Amino acid sequence: MHKIARYLTGVGLGLIHVGALAAFVPALFRFSDLAVVAIVSYCTGALGVTLCYHRVLTHRSLRLRKPIEYCFALFGTLALQGDPIRWVAVHRKHHAHADHEGDPHNIELGFKWAHVDWLYRHNIAYPSEEEIARYAPDLSADPFYRFLAYAALPLQLALAVALFLAGGWAWVVWGVFVRLVFSYHSTWLVNSAAHMLGYRTYRTTDRSTNCWWVALLSFGEGWHNNHHAFPFSARHGLSWFEIDMTWWHVKLLAFLRLADRVRLPSEVMRRKLAYGKGL
Repeated sequence: MHKIARYLTGVGLGLIHVGALAAFVPALFRFSDLAVVAIVSYCTGALGVTLCYHRVLTHRSLRLRKPIEYCFALFGTLALQGDPIRWVAVHRKHHAHADHEGDPHNIELGFKWAHVDWLYRHNIAYPSEEEIARYAPDLSADPFYRFLAYAALPLQLALAVALFLAGGWAWVVWGVFVRLVFSYHSTWLVNSAAHMLGYRTYRTTDRSTNCWWVALLSFGEGWHNNHHAFPFSARHGLSWFEIDMTWWHVKLLAFLRLADRVRLPSEVMRRKLAYGKGL
């Protein structure tokens, strides 16, 4: 990433966090604000990033009907974590080099690096434009995703204007700034905490863990050891007690015939990688 881009990223993240502090102003809090942050977080985080960006676009663990896919991808763009092409390329490179040299957010470089520093500090593992095209050729060939690569800020501004017109500055603070801070850290904790804290069910070549509280914050992404063992799986919470809210969405979409080609690991595959005997 270019030095100027890193600087702007760091400044932008800082300003978003500062903006979220306005939520502590009594005049900018109403109970409707909680509903706004919950609804917008659900659309952009659960449907946009977790379901579409990660499980559909990055790993192709299921297929959505195109209009649904594009709608959810647009939601993901509003999470302001990067456009689909860049997000997918970074994550695919992470899996190719997980916790080793070449991983953009290598946990071996420390918790803070894996959590946020990799985004705005000098990072030799961050994919170049050529690598982005190589890691995400499927998305790079799609005109809609190329459009979203330039639409993130205009879309965010449009959302802010809509929230202001509907609920004033309070809805902007909660629906944009507070929501982005929550979305950022719930995603970043998957890269940091879920590579350090928790338990490991499956043998992998990285430090991924299953971390229950990260899973609750990130709609099921915290079952990260399961995910690294079977990246293609549409279900991350593979044990009965591992709550995976995104998997519930997958089952509902499949039932409604809005999703198909749902991929899961077989029992034989799970036993082969599991620690100890059986599950």
